[in-house]
Amino acid sequence: MFRNKLDEQGTITRNKARLVVQSYNQEEGIDYKESFAPVAKIEAIRILIAFVAHMEFKLHRMDVKSTFLNGYLKEEVYVMQPPGFENNEFPNHAFKLDKALYGLKQAPRAWYDCLSNFLLENGFRRGKVDNTLFLKTKGEHLLIVQVYIGDIIFRATHKNLCNEFSKMIRSEFEMSMIGELNFFLGLQIKQTSNGTMIHQQNYIKELLKMFGMDSSKPIDTPISPSTKLVMDDGSSSIEERTYKA
Repeated sequence: MFRNKLDEQGTITRNKARLVVQSYNQEEGIDYKESFAPVAKIEAIRILIAFVAHMEFKLHRMDVKSTFLNGYLKEEVYVMQPPGFENNEFPNHAFKLDKALYGLKQAPRAWYDCLSNFLLENGFRRGKVDNTLFLKTKGEHLLIVQVYIGDIIFRATHKNLCNEFSKMIRSEFEMSMIGELNFFLGLQIKQTSNGTMIHQQNYIKELLKMFGMDSSKPIDTPISPSTKLVMDDGSSSIEERTYKA
């Protein structure tokens, strides 16, 4: 599978290639047992951003490279050799997996178990309501870590705790340090000394472009309050599928 990774401006930052398993061939109870993995909700992310803004410090973000490939499998799983990459000496052999691949039904669970166990072993405690939130205290200082699959956002009340966390997790996983949080789950985030603002400017621009309104003149009131709407004004029919999407 080939994929373009975009930044908050919609610019391509990386071209990615992944070997993806055809998970529709997996059978429950044979190829996998547990597939559920906790995922942070957008409400939890917004609450965290609000809390950090109230505490007057900024969130940072890092990304785990090849996230699911870090998770160890509990089941015995075999995959066929991918087309174009067959071994010439053993073309009919299959690969036995030690770690998860993208597409496996148990891959998210295997990765979550791997990461959460690592954090718990290093002095973190897991949130009771949100299992993707991890906290660590050192004296009077607090380190907050929020996990969304392979994306990690974090901040501490003391800079040294952030540096220790960054060094610790890099020693176990291959990470990309993105820096200050400015884009996450479709939200554009602007953190300044005057406060934190969340907006979806690029999302709105994409919607306007989709409906051919990107060159329209902006106005405060989208329609006159005196306009009377009728069921059929005789104009051509619209494409319903576009608006339903």
